[in-house]
Amino acid sequence: MSDSYVIIGDGIAGASAAETLREEAPDADITVLTDEGESLYNRILIKEYAKGKLPEAPISIHQEDWYDDHDVDLRLNTVVVDIDVDADAVHTHEGETFEYDSLLLAIGGTPQQLPVENADADGIHHFWTFQDARRIKESVEDAEKAVIVGAGLLGIDFAAICGAQDVEAKYLMRGDNWWRYALSEEGAEIMHEAMRERGVEPVFSSGVDRFEVDDDGHVEAAVDPNGERYECDFAGVAIGLNFNTELVEDTPLETDDGIVVDEFMRTNVDNVYAAGDITTFNDLILGERAKNGSWGSAKEQGTVAARNMIDYGSEEFEWVSSYSITHFDFPFLSFGHPTLGDDSVEATTADGEWRRVALKDGKVVGGVLIGDLSPQSAFKQLMREGRDVSDHTDLLMEPGFAVDDLPASAEQ
Repeated sequence: MSDSYVIIGDGIAGASAAETLREEAPDADITVLTDEGESLYNRILIKEYAKGKLPEAPISIHQEDWYDDHDVDLRLNTVVVDIDVDADAVHTHEGETFEYDSLLLAIGGTPQQLPVENADADGIHHFWTFQDARRIKESVEDAEKAVIVGAGLLGIDFAAICGAQDVEAKYLMRGDNWWRYALSEEGAEIMHEAMRERGVEPVFSSGVDRFEVDDDGHVEAAVDPNGERYECDFAGVAIGLNFNTELVEDTPLETDDGIVVDEFMRTNVDNVYAAGDITTFNDLILGERAKNGSWGSAKEQGTVAARNMIDYGSEEFEWVSSYSITHFDFPFLSFGHPTLGDDSVEATTADGEWRRVALKDGKVVGGVLIGDLSPQSAFKQLMREGRDVSDHTDLLMEPGFAVDDLPASAEQ
């Protein structure tokens, strides 16, 4: 009798798991359940669609016939309402039951709403799905003034969308600079200036106290905690995710800001695995629990989870993630865990070029590169090898840095 695998979620984590299961378990029964109305698409490219730079067609990755061709049972618009780990079954909103030998949870998160008045008004958008991108594109094309909230990697996508559509925008930030946990003011100013060139003005020590709406319930202004009022007919909010752990609240599955998994992507229930944004995983490089929401990380987790669902212990998840921003005239890349660490070193290496490396116990744990991305391979190698570079941090800031630049005493 063939093994049966159920995957909840058809993002890149769930889809890569389905691909791997079909490749390595050709006779298995594979079912994918997703609450979205369309099959796998490229979340990285939906921002380009919202900017008006891409049509819809290139964004799809798996057309629905891919699932038929690979004998994968895809169920769109299907909401799982209960997981019974004792009976090895999941139940959907339409009363269907799917039994499994192994279950993969690739259920991700949901954008957080601002806990302020009128946060759900018309014209206020969150950005996570392709359907979100369609609504944003339609709304921003008709907008004149915008407000953006959320000084992180998703918030800057809203800034780029407004800039591309020639919408005058105010980017309200609580701190003194964009992505203040990963960048100093010096590095962030490069990003601020790029925003200003596109008609997006950063506003520091700000935020949103409430939104004001017109008689039709459409947003017309944001008021910050200082009492400043910013007129807008479009607002983008990107303040983080609420991870979809409510689905497992009544199960024995361990949670900690997500579903806890080991280095093999297995939960504390032997035949239940998780992958992607939802996971709090055993980071073998950091030596502690961590989270990572990058596309590459989620894809790799899905692949590793699938292999261990077939043969537990066959492959560990060990990954140095990266995230790039391509909205501006210069490249930007973060890698690893740039907001962690107990120390850091940074430098401006040339005009418009800046880098910062985060360190923990003298070892590289992440960083940010602006302008010159050439050292990324070297920094990632140092992370994977766990080298102590505490006595040689000045070398990390040298243009064209390579691992071979370190003295032999720094090698392990």
